[in-house]
Amino acid sequence: MSDHQSTGPVPARHRRRRLLVMGALSTFGPLSIDLYLPALPELARQLDASDSAAQWSISTCLIGLAAGQLFIGPLSDRIGRKRPLFVGVATYAIVSLLCAAAPSIAALNALRLVQGLAGAAGMVIVAAMVRDMYEGQRMARILSLLMLVSGVAPIVAPVLGGQLLYVTDWRGIFVTLGAISVLLLVAVTALPETLRPELRHVGGLRRVRVGFASVARDRVFVGCTLGSSVGGAALFIYISVSAFVLEGGYGVSAQAFSLIFGVNSVGLVLSGYVNAVLLRRLKPEPLLVGGALVAVGASLFCLAAAVLHAPLSVFLPALFLTVATGGLASPNATALALARHSANAGTAAALLGSSGFLLGALLAPAASIGGASALAMTCGISAARVAAWAAYRFVALPGRRQALADDVTEPQGPAAQRERPE
Repeated sequence: MSDHQSTGPVPARHRRRRLLVMGALSTFGPLSIDLYLPALPELARQLDASDSAAQWSISTCLIGLAAGQLFIGPLSDRIGRKRPLFVGVATYAIVSLLCAAAPSIAALNALRLVQGLAGAAGMVIVAAMVRDMYEGQRMARILSLLMLVSGVAPIVAPVLGGQLLYVTDWRGIFVTLGAISVLLLVAVTALPETLRPELRHVGGLRRVRVGFASVARDRVFVGCTLGSSVGGAALFIYISVSAFVLEGGYGVSAQAFSLIFGVNSVGLVLSGYVNAVLLRRLKPEPLLVGGALVAVGASLFCLAAAVLHAPLSVFLPALFLTVATGGLASPNATALALARHSANAGTAAALLGSSGFLLGALLAPAASIGGASALAMTCGISAARVAAWAAYRFVALPGRRQALADDVTEPQGPAAQRERPE
């Protein structure tokens, strides 16, 4: 489909199909991590690796997802969205099969880095495509709806991974990842090119530096990115440590853990739906801070359960609330961060996405340095949630109010109009 076709009226059924495909492509992060989570303790035993070394197979993938976005996002601003997306998905499929044949934890971690680099294409380009096509509250609603689609991956992936362990080991799980990515590669062909030729950048590294500098000067973007990144790190701490806490600390089986993880992920889907409904009546700004504050309260409740050594019947509901509330603020943060950067959508999406994965990669192993315990996990999550709320409340919102005031008082030329948030 041509560039011009992608900007014209699209039938409702085609829009729904497009959103479904884009949501599926944005699942590379959850698929890369959640599918093999139930096998992580067994992987460590088979490769004769420590728990910390095995967790680095998560962190190296997160680092790849972060670094890949920084390269692929600006590249997509220059040459369009579809070509980098296709190459990234194809590479991901190949590297997944190589991961299945890894002879050691060192080799696996190196391959996971490359896998993350390739998987970054799906995540950053989908965000840029949303910015190409939508504005304001509509963009926030679409991001929430995409969270519903991509939220299926954390639900299905660990359950599927746990069931696969009945018939195969962790190597078979990576083969499954390769097969899934081949299906997604086919789905890429159904997407249009959303970046019109006249909006594509020309120039080399200097133009990339200018794009990054323009985005980084925006206080709203900085506050939303900081809050989203720190808040996302809380989720990565949960992902990295929860298998050891529940399987090792509470004695649940790998299959039971996969079901618990899937149920918790339902909460993320529900929170995305609630946010999308609220956006029909409310703007993203109050939902941003309110959602972050609710997430703080839930995480402190879970921390109290860990401190009091609560039984599983109490700890699991607290953990469910903690995971679920993590999805309330992030779509609004993404929408506000990208709102003023239509001319650098890929670059802005790259900085937004990569900072979250990089911070998660650094903080997730740190949460288990003294042992992968419930207390360490909930302390890390609570601290991250408080920091995220502070970034939204004291950095992003004051910057947003100033930006709106500037839009009202300053004359708007054609270029400035394209950057307006609504």
